Order: sequence, then C-alpha cells, then structure tokens
Amino acid sequence: MVWCMQRTNIYLEDRQTVALDRLAAEEGVSRAELIRRIIDRSIAGRDADLATDLARLDVAFGAPIDIEMPSRELDERAQSLEKLLAVE
Repeated sequence: MVWCMQRTNIYLEDRQTVALDRLAAEEGVSRAELIRRIIDRSIAGRDADLATDLARLDVAFGAPIDIEMPSRELDERAQSLEKLLAVE
C-alpha cells in the first residue's frame, strides 16, 4: 500500500509543541500522528471523541476558559459615532 500525504507546515508556540509532544507520548505516537488522528476524528464527526479532542486542544493551545466577555452593547461613544455615520 502506498501512502500519499501532503506536507502542511504550521507555526506553534513552544508551549503548544510541549503540550502536543506530551499528549503524543501518552498515546505512544508522533506529534504528527496525534494531529492526524484528531483531524480524522473531527472530520468523521465522532462526537464521543470531540470532547476529548477539544480538551486536548485546550491544553495544547492554552485557550482560556475563565474570561469574562465584554458587552456587545453600544456604549455612549459608539452610539454617538453611529448617529454621525447614519445615512438617511
């Protein structure tokens, strides 16, 4: 069987590389194989694995989960600008 793969380069922060390497070591695979597996599971739509994959990506990429999102309501300045730019 001949494997045809395309090389894809991405830039990772040091902390991302360390986290991915740790996860790959836990599974006994290379970093590239871990990424391919995560992509395959996501493409296949295996929801049971999705929570695990998201947790792994959260660890790898450091997505903050305790952030208070700013309000999307217009503040006074934005309301004034909106009025100035309004086309009648």
